[in-house]
Amino acid sequence: MTTTSTPWTVAVLGPGGVGGLCAGLLARAGHRVICLAREETAAVLDERGLTVRSPEFGDFTARVETDTRLREPVDALIVTPKETGLRAALDRVPPEAMGDGLVLPLLNGFEHVGVLRERYPAGQVVPGTIRVESTRVAPGVIEHGGLGALVEVGSATAPHARVAALAEVLGATGLTVRVRDDETAMLWGKLSFLLPIALLTTRYGVPVGGVRTEHRQRMLTVIGEIDKVAAAEGAPVDTEALLAFVDAAPAATRSSMQRDAEAGRPLEVDAIGGALLRAAARHGIAVPETAGLVAEVGALGA
Repeated sequence: MTTTSTPWTVAVLGPGGVGGLCAGLLARAGHRVICLAREETAAVLDERGLTVRSPEFGDFTARVETDTRLREPVDALIVTPKETGLRAALDRVPPEAMGDGLVLPLLNGFEHVGVLRERYPAGQVVPGTIRVESTRVAPGVIEHGGLGALVEVGSATAPHARVAALAEVLGATGLTVRVRDDETAMLWGKLSFLLPIALLTTRYGVPVGGVRTEHRQRMLTVIGEIDKVAAAEGAPVDTEALLAFVDAAPAATRSSMQRDAEAGRPLEVDAIGGALLRAAARHGIAVPETAGLVAEVGALGA
Protein backbone atom coordinates (compact mmCIF):
# COMPACT_ATOMS: atom_id res chain seq x y z
CA MET A 1 0.00 0.00 0.00
CA THR A 2 1.37 3.40 -0.96
CA THR A 3 2.01 5.72 1.98
CA THR A 4 0.59 9.22 2.23
CA SER A 5 4.06 10.70 1.72
CA THR A 6 4.25 9.36 -1.83
CA PRO A 7 1.84 9.93 -4.73
CA TRP A 8 -1.15 7.62 -4.90
CA THR A 9 -2.72 6.11 -7.97
CA VAL A 10 -6.42 6.95 -7.81
CA ALA A 11 -9.09 5.87 -10.27
CA VAL A 12 -12.19 8.06 -10.52
CA LEU A 13 -15.30 6.36 -11.84
CA GLY A 14 -17.50 9.03 -13.42
CA PRO A 15 -15.62 12.35 -13.79
CA GLY A 16 -18.76 14.49 -13.49
CA GLY A 17 -19.41 17.31 -11.03
CA VAL A 18 -18.15 15.49 -7.94
CA GLY A 19 -15.76 13.03 -9.55
CA GLY A 20 -14.27 15.65 -11.84
CA LEU A 21 -13.61 18.02 -8.96
CA CYS A 22 -11.91 15.29 -6.93
CA ALA A 23 -9.90 14.12 -9.95
CA GLY A 24 -8.73 17.63 -10.75
CA LEU A 25 -7.68 18.41 -7.19
CA LEU A 26 -5.88 15.09 -6.78
CA ALA A 27 -4.02 15.49 -10.07
CA ARG A 28 -3.01 19.04 -9.20
CA ALA A 29 -1.66 17.76 -5.87
CA GLY A 30 0.67 15.40 -7.74
CA HIS A 31 -1.20 12.12 -7.63
CA ARG A 32 -1.66 9.84 -10.61
CA VAL A 33 -5.33 9.96 -11.59
CA ILE A 34 -7.10 7.60 -13.98
CA CYS A 35 -10.56 8.77 -15.06
CA LEU A 36 -12.84 5.90 -16.05
CA ALA A 37 -15.46 7.12 -18.50
CA ARG A 38 -17.17 6.59 -21.82
CA GLU A 39 -14.98 6.78 -24.91
CA GLU A 40 -16.28 10.24 -25.89
CA THR A 41 -15.48 11.73 -22.48
CA ALA A 42 -12.11 9.98 -22.33
CA ALA A 43 -11.18 11.43 -25.72
CA VAL A 44 -11.94 14.98 -24.55
CA LEU A 45 -9.92 14.53 -21.36
CA ASP A 46 -7.00 13.12 -23.32
CA GLU A 47 -7.04 16.08 -25.68
CA ARG A 48 -7.81 19.00 -23.36
CA GLY A 49 -7.23 17.79 -19.82
CA LEU A 50 -9.63 18.32 -16.94
CA THR A 51 -10.58 21.94 -16.28
CA VAL A 52 -11.85 23.12 -12.89
CA ARG A 53 -13.30 26.57 -12.33
CA SER A 54 -13.69 27.50 -8.68
CA PRO A 55 -13.62 30.70 -6.63
CA GLU A 56 -12.21 28.64 -3.75
CA PHE A 57 -9.77 26.27 -5.45
CA GLY A 58 -8.93 28.53 -8.37
CA ASP A 59 -9.21 27.96 -12.12
CA PHE A 60 -6.85 25.31 -13.46
CA THR A 61 -6.45 22.49 -15.97
CA ALA A 62 -4.98 19.19 -14.83
CA ARG A 63 -3.66 16.33 -16.92
CA VAL A 64 -5.22 12.97 -16.11
CA GLU A 65 -5.03 9.51 -17.62
CA THR A 66 -8.17 7.95 -19.02
CA ASP A 67 -9.59 4.55 -19.79
CA THR A 68 -12.97 2.96 -20.30
CA ARG A 69 -12.12 0.14 -17.88
CA LEU A 70 -9.78 -0.32 -14.92
CA ARG A 71 -6.88 -2.51 -16.00
CA GLU A 72 -4.47 -2.31 -13.05
CA PRO A 73 -4.47 -2.15 -9.24
CA VAL A 74 -4.92 1.28 -7.67
CA ASP A 75 -4.55 2.73 -4.18
CA ALA A 76 -8.11 4.02 -4.24
CA LEU A 77 -11.20 4.09 -6.41
CA ILE A 78 -13.57 7.04 -6.04
CA VAL A 79 -17.08 6.08 -7.15
CA THR A 80 -19.23 9.03 -8.20
CA PRO A 81 -21.84 8.12 -10.87
CA LYS A 82 -25.46 8.90 -10.15
CA GLU A 83 -27.27 5.98 -8.53
CA THR A 84 -29.36 5.58 -11.66
CA GLY A 85 -26.27 4.47 -13.58
CA LEU A 86 -24.21 2.90 -10.81
CA ARG A 87 -24.48 -0.78 -11.66
CA ALA A 88 -23.66 -0.22 -15.32
CA ALA A 89 -20.72 2.00 -14.37
CA LEU A 90 -19.30 -0.64 -12.03
CA ASP A 91 -18.80 -2.90 -15.03
CA ARG A 92 -15.82 -0.65 -15.78
CA VAL A 93 -14.14 -1.83 -12.56
CA PRO A 94 -13.78 -5.62 -12.43
CA PRO A 95 -13.17 -6.76 -8.84
CA GLU A 96 -10.06 -8.67 -9.90
CA ALA A 97 -8.49 -5.47 -11.25
CA MET A 98 -8.76 -3.54 -7.99
CA GLY A 99 -5.95 -5.17 -6.06
CA ASP A 100 -6.25 -4.14 -2.42
CA GLY A 101 -7.24 -0.55 -3.23
CA LEU A 102 -9.85 1.24 -1.16
CA VAL A 103 -13.30 1.89 -2.65
CA LEU A 104 -14.73 5.30 -1.73
CA PRO A 105 -18.30 5.98 -2.89
CA LEU A 106 -19.40 9.62 -2.78
CA LEU A 107 -23.02 8.97 -3.70
CA ASN A 108 -26.38 9.99 -2.33
CA GLY A 109 -28.38 7.64 -0.14
CA PHE A 110 -26.97 4.60 1.67
CA GLU A 111 -28.10 1.43 -0.09
CA HIS A 112 -25.20 1.60 -2.56
CA VAL A 113 -22.82 0.62 0.26
CA GLY A 114 -24.32 -2.86 0.31
CA VAL A 115 -24.00 -3.11 -3.46
CA LEU A 116 -20.30 -2.27 -3.26
CA ARG A 117 -19.62 -4.67 -0.39
CA GLU A 118 -21.20 -7.47 -2.38
CA ARG A 119 -18.96 -6.71 -5.36
CA TYR A 120 -15.66 -5.86 -3.64
CA PRO A 121 -14.07 -7.09 -0.38
CA ALA A 122 -15.83 -5.42 2.55
CA GLY A 123 -12.50 -4.52 4.13
CA GLN A 124 -11.75 -2.24 1.17
CA VAL A 125 -15.04 -0.31 1.11
CA VAL A 126 -15.00 3.09 2.82
CA PRO A 127 -18.40 4.82 2.71
CA GLY A 128 -18.22 8.56 2.27
CA THR A 129 -20.36 11.63 1.81
CA ILE A 130 -19.69 14.97 0.18
CA ARG A 131 -21.47 18.28 0.53
CA VAL A 132 -20.55 20.42 -2.44
CA GLU A 133 -22.03 22.45 -5.26
CA SER A 134 -20.15 21.21 -8.30
CA THR A 135 -21.40 20.68 -11.83
CA ARG A 136 -20.02 19.29 -15.07
CA VAL A 137 -20.95 21.98 -17.59
CA ALA A 138 -19.26 20.16 -20.51
CA PRO A 139 -17.11 17.04 -20.87
CA GLY A 140 -13.95 17.74 -18.92
CA VAL A 141 -15.15 21.10 -17.55
CA ILE A 142 -16.19 21.34 -13.89
CA GLU A 143 -17.66 24.41 -12.21
CA HIS A 144 -17.48 24.51 -8.43
CA GLY A 145 -19.88 26.86 -6.68
CA GLY A 146 -17.35 28.05 -4.15
CA LEU A 147 -19.31 27.05 -1.04
CA GLY A 148 -16.56 24.70 0.05
CA ALA A 149 -16.46 20.94 -0.21
CA LEU A 150 -16.88 18.82 2.91
CA VAL A 151 -16.02 15.14 2.64
CA GLU A 152 -16.72 12.69 5.45
CA VAL A 153 -15.40 9.13 5.49
CA GLY A 154 -15.99 6.26 7.87
CA SER A 155 -16.13 2.50 7.61
CA ALA A 156 -17.34 -0.32 9.80
CA THR A 157 -15.30 -2.81 7.74
CA ALA A 158 -12.05 -1.14 6.58
CA PRO A 159 -9.06 -0.75 8.93
CA HIS A 160 -9.04 2.65 10.63
CA ALA A 161 -5.43 3.32 9.64
CA ARG A 162 -6.28 2.94 5.97
CA VAL A 163 -9.33 5.17 6.30
CA ALA A 164 -7.19 7.81 8.00
CA ALA A 165 -4.57 7.60 5.24
CA LEU A 166 -7.24 8.11 2.60
CA ALA A 167 -8.58 11.11 4.50
CA GLU A 168 -5.07 12.58 4.69
CA VAL A 169 -4.57 12.28 0.94
CA LEU A 170 -7.92 13.91 0.19
CA GLY A 171 -7.43 16.65 2.77
CA ALA A 172 -4.06 17.62 1.31
CA THR A 173 -5.80 18.60 -1.96
CA GLY A 174 -7.75 21.39 -0.29
CA LEU A 175 -10.92 19.47 0.45
CA THR A 176 -12.22 19.62 4.01
CA VAL A 177 -12.18 16.03 5.24
CA ARG A 178 -13.48 14.47 8.44
CA VAL A 179 -13.13 10.89 9.62
CA ARG A 180 -16.28 9.57 11.29
CA ASP A 181 -16.39 6.66 13.73
CA ASP A 182 -19.99 5.71 12.86
CA GLU A 183 -20.71 5.18 9.17
CA THR A 184 -24.45 4.81 9.79
CA ALA A 185 -24.66 8.18 11.55
CA MET A 186 -22.58 9.73 8.77
CA LEU A 187 -24.81 8.44 5.97
CA TRP A 188 -28.06 9.30 7.72
CA GLY A 189 -26.74 12.74 8.63
CA LYS A 190 -26.27 13.47 4.95
CA LEU A 191 -29.63 11.97 3.98
CA SER A 192 -31.53 13.96 6.61
CA PHE A 193 -30.42 17.18 4.96
CA LEU A 194 -30.41 16.01 1.38
CA LEU A 195 -33.83 14.39 1.20
CA PRO A 196 -36.06 17.35 2.17
CA ILE A 197 -34.00 19.90 0.25
CA ALA A 198 -33.55 17.81 -2.91
CA LEU A 199 -37.15 16.67 -3.12
CA LEU A 200 -38.79 19.97 -2.15
CA THR A 201 -36.66 22.17 -4.43
CA THR A 202 -37.41 19.76 -7.26
CA ARG A 203 -41.11 19.40 -6.49
CA TYR A 204 -41.78 23.15 -6.37
CA GLY A 205 -39.05 24.43 -8.69
CA VAL A 206 -37.71 26.89 -6.12
CA PRO A 207 -34.27 27.28 -4.50
CA VAL A 208 -33.56 26.64 -0.83
CA GLY A 209 -34.82 30.08 0.16
CA GLY A 210 -38.24 29.29 -1.26
CA VAL A 211 -38.40 25.92 0.49
CA ARG A 212 -37.64 27.29 3.93
CA THR A 213 -40.23 30.07 3.61
CA GLU A 214 -43.05 29.08 1.25
CA HIS A 215 -42.93 25.35 2.08
CA ARG A 216 -41.50 25.37 5.59
CA GLN A 217 -44.25 23.39 7.27
CA ARG A 218 -43.98 20.55 4.78
CA MET A 219 -40.20 20.60 5.20
CA LEU A 220 -40.55 20.37 8.99
CA THR A 221 -42.98 17.48 8.73
CA VAL A 222 -40.68 15.55 6.40
CA ILE A 223 -37.69 16.17 8.67
CA GLY A 224 -39.70 14.86 11.61
CA GLU A 225 -40.50 11.67 9.72
CA ILE A 226 -36.86 11.22 8.73
CA ASP A 227 -35.82 11.63 12.36
CA LYS A 228 -38.13 8.80 13.45
CA VAL A 229 -36.67 6.42 10.86
CA ALA A 230 -33.08 7.49 11.49
CA ALA A 231 -33.54 6.92 15.23
CA ALA A 232 -34.83 3.41 14.52
CA GLU A 233 -31.70 2.84 12.42
CA GLY A 234 -29.53 3.94 15.35
CA ALA A 235 -28.66 7.36 13.94
CA PRO A 236 -31.02 10.00 15.37
CA VAL A 237 -30.97 13.37 13.62
CA ASP A 238 -29.96 16.61 15.33
CA THR A 239 -32.97 18.47 13.94
CA GLU A 240 -31.99 21.75 15.58
CA ALA A 241 -28.58 21.74 13.90
CA LEU A 242 -30.16 20.61 10.63
CA LEU A 243 -32.63 23.49 10.60
CA ALA A 244 -29.88 25.94 11.50
CA PHE A 245 -27.88 24.67 8.52
CA VAL A 246 -30.84 24.97 6.16
CA ASP A 247 -31.66 28.47 7.39
CA ALA A 248 -28.05 29.58 6.94
CA ALA A 249 -27.71 28.25 3.38
CA PRO A 250 -27.67 30.89 0.62
CA ALA A 251 -31.26 31.48 -0.49
CA ALA A 252 -30.41 30.96 -4.16
CA THR A 253 -28.92 27.47 -3.63
CA ARG A 254 -30.41 24.86 -5.97
CA SER A 255 -30.14 21.13 -5.42
CA SER A 256 -28.46 18.81 -7.90
CA MET A 257 -31.76 16.94 -8.27
CA GLN A 258 -33.47 20.18 -9.20
CA ARG A 259 -30.82 20.86 -11.84
CA ASP A 260 -31.21 17.31 -13.16
CA ALA A 261 -34.97 17.79 -13.43
CA GLU A 262 -34.55 21.06 -15.32
CA ALA A 263 -32.10 19.41 -17.71
CA GLY A 264 -34.31 16.37 -18.28
CA ARG A 265 -31.82 13.96 -16.70
CA PRO A 266 -32.83 10.90 -14.64
CA LEU A 267 -33.62 11.72 -11.02
CA GLU A 268 -32.22 9.92 -7.98
CA VAL A 269 -35.62 9.75 -6.33
CA ASP A 270 -35.29 6.06 -5.50
CA ALA A 271 -31.77 6.31 -4.06
CA ILE A 272 -32.82 9.17 -1.78
CA GLY A 273 -36.55 8.97 -1.17
CA GLY A 274 -37.09 5.30 -1.95
CA ALA A 275 -34.32 4.30 0.46
CA LEU A 276 -36.04 6.22 3.26
CA LEU A 277 -39.39 4.58 2.51
CA ARG A 278 -37.85 1.11 2.51
CA ALA A 279 -36.13 1.76 5.84
CA ALA A 280 -39.40 3.07 7.29
CA ALA A 281 -41.22 -0.06 6.14
CA ARG A 282 -38.60 -2.30 7.78
CA HIS A 283 -39.32 -0.62 11.10
CA GLY A 284 -43.08 -0.30 10.64
CA ILE A 285 -42.93 3.50 10.76
CA ALA A 286 -45.53 5.55 8.88
CA VAL A 287 -44.08 8.41 6.83
CA PRO A 288 -47.10 9.71 4.85
CA GLU A 289 -45.73 13.17 4.05
CA THR A 290 -42.44 11.82 2.76
CA ALA A 291 -44.20 9.09 0.80
CA GLY A 292 -46.41 11.66 -0.86
CA LEU A 293 -43.47 13.87 -1.71
CA VAL A 294 -41.51 10.95 -3.18
CA ALA A 295 -44.49 10.05 -5.38
CA GLU A 296 -44.92 13.65 -6.57
CA VAL A 297 -41.27 14.05 -7.50
CA GLY A 298 -41.19 10.60 -9.07
CA ALA A 299 -44.05 11.64 -11.33
CA LEU A 300 -42.00 14.60 -12.54
CA GLY A 301 -39.29 12.30 -13.85
CA ALA A 302 -41.65 9.73 -15.31
